[in-house]
Amino acid sequence: MAAHSQRDAYLFKKVISIGTVCELTGLSERQIRYYEKRKLVFPERSEKGNRKYSFSDVETLMDIANKMEDGMQTAELRKELQNAQTKRYDNKLRERMIRGQLNAYFNKRD
Repeated sequence: MAAHSQRDAYLFKKVISIGTVCELTGLSERQIRYYEKRKLVFPERSEKGNRKYSFSDVETLMDIANKMEDGMQTAELRKELQNAQTKRYDNKLRERMIRGQLNAYFNKRD
């Protein structure tokens, strides 16, 4: 699992400028800033205050844009994103607990 996390770490590095995100997604800067204002995406800021996005953010923005085109409201999207984040956290916690139980079991047998 650790190798998988290291391999995919680039997905979460905030290195992409808003202009590049616009080119990748077809969204305008205004749309992207609106999604940020509605707390749907969370870019980091450079020392000069420029927004920086990750590839994961780009995927999220594309998903948001598609769902908004289908008529979903930003409040619904925010709730959906929060639920997904909670589910990921719960899965990680469950995985750590199982790993700990397995380690305890096999270490006790030695």
